[in-house]
Amino acid sequence: MTKDIARCVAFLLFLSANLYAADKNTCIDCHSEMEKPYQVTAAEFAQNIHAQKGLTCTSCHGGDATSDTDAMSPRAGFRGHIDRKQVPELCGACHSDAAKMRQFNPSLRTDQLSQYRTSVHGKNLAKGDTHVAVCTDCHGIHDIRPASDPRSTVHPLNVANTCKRCHADADYMKAYKIPHDQFAGYTASVHYKALTDGGDLSAPTCTTCHGNHGAAPPGLATVENVCATCHVFQAQLFQSSPHESVFASMGSGGCITCHSNHHIKHPTDTMVGTTAAAVCTNCHAPGDAGLKIAQDISGKLSTLEAAINDSREILDRASHSGMEVSDAQLELVQASDALTKARVSVHSASSDVVAQNTSAGMKTASKTHQAGVDAMKAREYRRKGLAVSLLTILIAVGGLSMFIRNMERRSERG
Repeated sequence: MTKDIARCVAFLLFLSANLYAADKNTCIDCHSEMEKPYQVTAAEFAQNIHAQKGLTCTSCHGGDATSDTDAMSPRAGFRGHIDRKQVPELCGACHSDAAKMRQFNPSLRTDQLSQYRTSVHGKNLAKGDTHVAVCTDCHGIHDIRPASDPRSTVHPLNVANTCKRCHADADYMKAYKIPHDQFAGYTASVHYKALTDGGDLSAPTCTTCHGNHGAAPPGLATVENVCATCHVFQAQLFQSSPHESVFASMGSGGCITCHSNHHIKHPTDTMVGTTAAAVCTNCHAPGDAGLKIAQDISGKLSTLEAAINDSREILDRASHSGMEVSDAQLELVQASDALTKARVSVHSASSDVVAQNTSAGMKTASKTHQAGVDAMKAREYRRKGLAVSLLTILIAVGGLSMFIRNMERRSERG
């Protein structure tokens, strides 16, 4: 009996010792006590996606994290500090290995390193410039989180702030002769508002247009292709317009000529026409054929919008008066859709193409407006009929009252 107990105790001691060794991390034990930038706490590292997948400090730095004496021994493969120029290759050792990545996340791409080598960052790093961004500058080091995590530095809501750390620094960008106002422009753009205020995570951010690992500024000749990944129909119209060949000969990008690049404002009808707010006047002089077309297009858009507003106003009045106009209100949506299509067809720079949509919208707006007019006429007819009916009833009641009083008087006399 005593021998059995002794064996159980020995086994438990052996098991606990092995469990302790498995959980032991002398790297964290030391570095959690250090000051920044060398401090790495257990809580911080536990948030790391690598730690959650079972990797440890030694996966990148080498050594033996379970040893108190040989943790940083060269015999254990300890490499210590990783130089910036070594970072992409180190990360790529795993992230470019399809067989290895399949164990952790089969859906994760394994071409990041090859893409990085084609990027402006990667090319400059290959030339010896260690000031350019490497993996850890964007993803972090010991607290790397998956891109789907809102706390990740590469989550869609955080990408612009991550790029801003370098690209909004005037001194940092001076050596590369790159503007540093991109972030300021982007945060004032319709894309940023859709992403942040609208909560649309599919709205463009820096990496949407420039790429992530293969980051590079799109050339002017390819800007419209970048925009076309989202704005397909606009791009098709532009490619068939007279503007495409003209802008190409000018050496300017199609979309950014009118919309800018980072500071893209919400498009309005005032962008087309001859007013000071119109972009058409940036290229076209008063009296030329292009400006006349722009003025005609502007007129068609404003006419249709006014017709829709008039129709909506009278239908709303009729509805608030108790008239049934729901069918006409629903039909008016088609006119609004036609106006939206007409606004998109502006990219054709053709008055005839725009007219195809505005004409259809005007027919619908006219029809629904007439429905509102008819409803208001019916309302007035009903009001007059009600007034006549009430008057008739009052006369009848008055006559009946007089008749009753006369009857009572005769009864009293008799």
